Amino acid sequence: DKWKLFRALCEAKPLLGIGDRALAVLNALLSFYPKNELAQGNGLIVFPSNIQLSLRTHGMAEQTVRRHLAALVDAGLLLRKDSPNGKRYVRRDRAGEVDEAFGFSLAPLLARADEIEQLAASVMAERLHVQRLRERITLCRRDIAKLIEAAVEEDIPGDWQGLYSEFRDVIEGLPRSPTTAQLELLIDELTGLRTN
Repeated sequence: DKWKLFRALCEAKPLLGIGDRALAVLNALLSFYPKNELAQGNGLIVFPSNIQLSLRTHGMAEQTVRRHLAALVDAGLLLRKDSPNGKRYVRRDRAGEVDEAFGFSLAPLLARADEIEQLAASVMAERLHVQRLRERITLCRRDIAKLIEAAVEEDIPGDWQGLYSEFRDVIEGLPRSPTTAQLELLIDELTGLRTN
């Protein structure tokens, strides 16, 4: 299914090195493919003009469309099938069937479908892992703050202000967009503080 594959591409875009605008152009190209299932037997060439693509990408400038088409070709997701005059068109036989088409081949998408789905699955797994790490960090932060507060209220002897300062330093040392490794390190540090 071309739309299922497109959704997988949207997930895997960071690993494929393509952006949102390139995906918008690919979405427009896929909308010119008449069937929902990508299959070699159906002919995988789409041949819209840049003007048609611009309209289907909600008014994206033609120069921008061309740039993102080139990015999709460079990423190995499309293949150009150029006509002698460089235009995109189709030749039909007497029965109206496609005899020869010039434009963009979606064959690389079909060939890389399994790879794209695996990349999308790994991106989703990483996102889930980060979400779980963030949840653990939130719980650990809450536990430490409550333990310090309870110790101060109960007047339990100890350097609670020092521990609180250390706790704040650990939390504030985290960058705005941390990597997975930084989140894992933070969990280790917070767990160490909590057990102290």
